[in-house]
Amino acid sequence: MIDLDDTDRALLRALTQDATQSAGALGRDLGLSQPATWRRIRRLQNAGVIRGRKLRLNAEALGFGVTVFLGVKLARKGRISLEDFERAVSAIPEVQTVEHVLGLYDFRLRVVARDLADFERVLRRRLMTLPGAGDMESNVLLSEERRPGPI
Repeated sequence: MIDLDDTDRALLRALTQDATQSAGALGRDLGLSQPATWRRIRRLQNAGVIRGRKLRLNAEALGFGVTVFLGVKLARKGRISLEDFERAVSAIPEVQTVEHVLGLYDFRLRVVARDLADFERVLRRRLMTLPGAGDMESNVLLSEERRPGPI
Protein backbone atom coordinates (compact mmCIF):
# COMPACT_ATOMS: atom_id res chain seq x y z
CA MET A 1 0.00 0.00 0.00
CA ILE A 2 1.27 3.45 -0.90
CA ASP A 3 0.80 6.64 1.10
CA LEU A 4 -1.23 9.15 -0.89
CA ASP A 5 -1.31 12.84 -0.13
CA ASP A 6 -4.03 15.28 -1.17
CA THR A 7 -2.19 16.13 -4.41
CA ASP A 8 -1.95 12.44 -5.35
CA ARG A 9 -5.68 12.03 -4.74
CA ALA A 10 -6.49 15.13 -6.80
CA LEU A 11 -4.26 13.82 -9.59
CA LEU A 12 -6.03 10.44 -9.55
CA ARG A 13 -9.46 12.09 -9.58
CA ALA A 14 -8.43 14.20 -12.59
CA LEU A 15 -7.08 11.15 -14.43
CA THR A 16 -10.26 9.14 -13.78
CA GLN A 17 -12.23 11.95 -15.44
CA ASP A 18 -9.90 12.16 -18.46
CA ALA A 19 -6.83 9.94 -18.66
CA THR A 20 -5.71 11.60 -21.90
CA GLN A 21 -4.69 14.84 -20.18
CA SER A 22 -1.03 15.71 -20.48
CA ALA A 23 1.19 16.02 -17.42
CA GLY A 24 1.53 19.72 -18.23
CA ALA A 25 -2.23 20.30 -18.25
CA LEU A 26 -2.69 18.27 -15.09
CA GLY A 27 0.14 20.16 -13.40
CA ARG A 28 -1.37 23.54 -14.28
CA ASP A 29 -4.68 22.47 -12.71
CA LEU A 30 -2.94 21.15 -9.58
CA GLY A 31 -0.32 23.89 -9.20
CA LEU A 32 2.61 21.61 -10.10
CA SER A 33 5.23 21.73 -12.81
CA GLN A 34 5.03 19.26 -15.70
CA PRO A 35 8.09 17.26 -14.46
CA ALA A 36 6.72 17.08 -10.90
CA THR A 37 3.36 15.87 -12.21
CA TRP A 38 5.04 13.29 -14.43
CA ARG A 39 7.13 12.00 -11.48
CA ARG A 40 3.96 11.57 -9.40
CA ILE A 41 2.20 9.73 -12.23
CA ARG A 42 5.22 7.48 -12.70
CA ARG A 43 5.41 6.75 -8.95
CA LEU A 44 1.70 5.83 -8.92
CA GLN A 45 2.20 3.56 -11.94
CA ASN A 46 5.23 1.86 -10.41
CA ALA A 47 3.30 1.29 -7.17
CA GLY A 48 0.46 -0.34 -9.11
CA VAL A 49 -2.09 2.34 -8.21
CA ILE A 50 -2.45 3.27 -11.89
CA ARG A 51 -2.75 0.05 -13.88
CA GLY A 52 -3.16 1.51 -17.33
CA ARG A 53 -5.31 3.73 -19.46
CA LYS A 54 -8.36 2.36 -21.22
CA LEU A 55 -10.57 3.69 -23.92
CA ARG A 56 -14.26 3.50 -22.93
CA LEU A 57 -16.55 3.11 -25.89
CA ASN A 58 -20.17 4.21 -25.88
CA ALA A 59 -21.96 0.91 -26.58
CA GLU A 60 -25.24 2.66 -27.33
CA ALA A 61 -23.63 4.91 -29.97
CA LEU A 62 -22.23 1.75 -31.57
CA GLY A 63 -25.72 0.23 -31.83
CA PHE A 64 -25.73 -1.83 -28.63
CA GLY A 65 -28.71 -0.33 -26.80
CA VAL A 66 -29.20 -3.07 -24.20
CA THR A 67 -26.88 -4.01 -21.34
CA VAL A 68 -27.69 -7.07 -19.26
CA PHE A 69 -26.06 -8.35 -16.09
CA LEU A 70 -26.23 -12.12 -16.15
CA GLY A 71 -25.71 -14.31 -13.10
CA VAL A 72 -24.43 -17.76 -14.08
CA LYS A 73 -24.33 -20.80 -11.85
CA LEU A 74 -22.16 -23.66 -13.06
CA ALA A 75 -24.15 -26.87 -13.47
CA ARG A 76 -21.52 -29.44 -12.60
CA LYS A 77 -18.78 -28.14 -10.38
CA GLY A 78 -15.76 -30.38 -10.60
CA ARG A 79 -16.53 -31.62 -14.11
CA ILE A 80 -15.50 -28.37 -15.70
CA SER A 81 -12.80 -26.09 -14.48
CA LEU A 82 -13.50 -22.45 -13.77
CA GLU A 83 -10.72 -21.57 -16.20
CA ASP A 84 -12.44 -23.49 -19.02
CA PHE A 85 -15.69 -21.62 -18.44
CA GLU A 86 -13.89 -18.26 -18.19
CA ARG A 87 -11.97 -18.93 -21.40
CA ALA A 88 -15.13 -19.96 -23.30
CA VAL A 89 -17.27 -17.06 -22.07
CA SER A 90 -14.48 -14.54 -22.69
CA ALA A 91 -14.45 -15.53 -26.37
CA ILE A 92 -18.01 -14.19 -26.83
CA PRO A 93 -17.71 -10.60 -28.14
CA GLU A 94 -20.96 -9.42 -26.55
CA VAL A 95 -19.64 -10.33 -23.09
CA GLN A 96 -17.91 -7.20 -21.81
CA THR A 97 -16.86 -8.37 -18.34
CA VAL A 98 -16.55 -11.72 -16.60
CA GLU A 99 -16.48 -11.63 -12.80
CA HIS A 100 -16.01 -14.70 -10.61
CA VAL A 101 -18.10 -13.99 -7.51
CA LEU A 102 -19.27 -15.49 -4.23
CA GLY A 103 -22.97 -15.94 -3.59
CA LEU A 104 -25.91 -17.49 -5.38
CA TYR A 105 -24.11 -17.43 -8.73
CA ASP A 106 -20.56 -18.37 -9.65
CA PHE A 107 -20.10 -15.68 -12.31
CA ARG A 108 -21.51 -12.28 -13.13
CA LEU A 109 -21.33 -11.20 -16.76
CA ARG A 110 -21.94 -7.84 -18.37
CA VAL A 111 -23.44 -8.49 -21.81
CA VAL A 112 -24.31 -5.94 -24.49
CA ALA A 113 -26.79 -6.50 -27.31
CA ARG A 114 -28.48 -4.46 -30.01
CA ASP A 115 -31.92 -5.02 -28.46
CA LEU A 116 -33.74 -7.63 -26.35
CA ALA A 117 -34.25 -9.95 -29.33
CA ASP A 118 -30.50 -9.82 -30.00
CA PHE A 119 -29.81 -10.56 -26.33
CA GLU A 120 -32.13 -13.57 -26.50
CA ARG A 121 -30.17 -14.84 -29.52
CA VAL A 122 -26.85 -14.42 -27.68
CA LEU A 123 -28.31 -16.08 -24.59
CA ARG A 124 -29.75 -19.10 -26.41
CA ARG A 125 -27.04 -19.69 -29.00
CA ARG A 126 -23.90 -18.72 -27.13
CA LEU A 127 -24.31 -18.40 -23.38
CA MET A 128 -26.63 -21.32 -22.61
CA THR A 129 -24.44 -23.65 -24.68
CA LEU A 130 -21.25 -22.88 -22.73
CA PRO A 131 -19.56 -25.85 -21.09
CA GLY A 132 -20.79 -26.18 -17.53
CA ALA A 133 -23.41 -23.42 -17.77
CA GLY A 134 -26.34 -24.02 -15.43
CA ASP A 135 -28.89 -21.66 -13.93
CA MET A 136 -28.86 -18.07 -15.22
CA GLU A 137 -30.56 -14.88 -14.11
CA SER A 138 -30.75 -11.74 -16.23
CA ASN A 139 -31.01 -8.15 -15.01
CA VAL A 140 -31.45 -5.48 -17.68
CA LEU A 141 -29.61 -2.22 -16.99
CA LEU A 142 -31.95 0.77 -16.92
CA SER A 143 -29.45 3.51 -16.07
CA GLU A 144 -25.91 3.81 -14.82
CA GLU A 145 -23.95 6.36 -12.84
CA ARG A 146 -20.18 6.13 -13.04
CA ARG A 147 -18.36 6.79 -9.79
CA PRO A 148 -14.57 7.16 -9.66
CA GLY A 149 -14.20 5.27 -6.40
CA PRO A 150 -12.86 6.12 -2.96
CA ILE A 151 -10.02 8.50 -3.79
